[in-house]
Amino acid sequence: MKNYFFEMIPEEEMAQLAYIPTVPEFLNWIEKKWSSRPAVSTLEKSYTYQEFCTRIGRRRALLNTLGLAQGDRIAIMERTSIDAVEMFLAASSAGFVPIMLPSSLPAQAVHGCCLRFGTALLVLRPEFSDMREGAPCKVIASTEMADEVAPSVTVDKEQPAAIFFTGGTTGAPKGAVLPHRALMRGAFNGCFAPGSVLSGDRYICMLPLSHVFGLVRSTLSVFYTGSEWFACEDTKATIGKLPAIRPTVLVLVPGLCEILLGLQKMYGTPFLGGRLRMIISGAANVPPRMMKEFDDLGIQLLAGYGMTEGANLTSGNKDVKTKPTSVGKLYYGQEAKIVDGELWLKGDNVFLGYYNDPENTRATLTDDGWLKTGDLAEFDDEGFLYITGRIKNIILLSNGENVSPEAIEEFFYQYPAVRDCLVKEEDNAIAIEILPQMQAFEGKDKQAIQSYFETVLQEVNAKLPTTHRVSKMHIREEDFKRTGSLKVSRNQ
Repeated sequence: MKNYFFEMIPEEEMAQLAYIPTVPEFLNWIEKKWSSRPAVSTLEKSYTYQEFCTRIGRRRALLNTLGLAQGDRIAIMERTSIDAVEMFLAASSAGFVPIMLPSSLPAQAVHGCCLRFGTALLVLRPEFSDMREGAPCKVIASTEMADEVAPSVTVDKEQPAAIFFTGGTTGAPKGAVLPHRALMRGAFNGCFAPGSVLSGDRYICMLPLSHVFGLVRSTLSVFYTGSEWFACEDTKATIGKLPAIRPTVLVLVPGLCEILLGLQKMYGTPFLGGRLRMIISGAANVPPRMMKEFDDLGIQLLAGYGMTEGANLTSGNKDVKTKPTSVGKLYYGQEAKIVDGELWLKGDNVFLGYYNDPENTRATLTDDGWLKTGDLAEFDDEGFLYITGRIKNIILLSNGENVSPEAIEEFFYQYPAVRDCLVKEEDNAIAIEILPQMQAFEGKDKQAIQSYFETVLQEVNAKLPTTHRVSKMHIREEDFKRTGSLKVSRNQ
């Protein structure tokens, strides 16, 4: 079958891959398929796939002794660690529904989440043990496991597999319920990238497991391809260990890409470990100038698009040189349509709804299974997808004009001197805040920087309709407020 993604990898590797619709089946498959390969590692220890799956089985055995019922929710409060991944997979393959909590949450918020989702169990990293007091459910340590191994249970692909927090840059967090079919479709989609994907890559999971991008593309897809997953319990410390870990592929948000570029310029290319060949980036706009900077280092930076409600991986782009502003083509098995400018999706990767929130579920998911993404989008003649904005971010001016801030920001991101920007309404006019790429202005004073961006503003405005032109500009000296995934927050 001709397919944009299937043709990225060698035929013999494509013949070895198949969509596996449930977590229990997936674990059985990777244990047999990749048995002796390294699965999860730190600099101090490593476990093969066989050892990894055995440890997951021991954790399932422990969970089975706690009097939990099938479908019970289990909150996991951990860092990006081997313990966290094993407990997540143990819970999901035992018929429970794990919820990965951000490791930065205070005790009161953790207990509130347990109440909100009616969790039967809270799994705590030992350093968070002070959160045991006042917890509204049973509590165990994330390091615990039984001596014996319990097998996976049989689950239906429509059963809930996990709950992830979602809310984007502006909305209140909600709990998106992903069934097994969606979680595993996202993991399968994440297998595809140009060249060999089954030869044993080494990843560092630098994204939090509470974020669907970190759990799906930066973790489950890694196991799908028989690659090695390195834990990252402390991002700053792990970045300093890049020369020792020597990753071949990284999955990052653009904010982390920017940090790596800055460190590479300070310490030289060997700082990245010497083997890094590819970075998969998403969750926010990936500027074309960033793609070029990595390309100059011999590293492919590939962008894509996804959302929590669609199991993270909706589209991917290997053609970033010719289509740098596109998020690529839709992964196999999805239907898509544009309704009043909004992208609607349908397929295995679509979620079941928001936990205990029928109102928001009805607003997002149609009765016949269409996911209303909330993203403004368009396709070109070759089927490449372009995200032009978020419906809820639309600026409504007094003259009745609807303006998408992201569509305007895209013009500014074409300039390498723009690190980040934010278009907003100010005094009933369109304004922009720009965070400069300061390396581009070494030795320049503030006036020179201001003059440069005034020229940029004139050039961009000349390309925009009169009603969409930016009339106010502010040059930032401090970084923007950012979300947990390092997106620019629109609530500045």
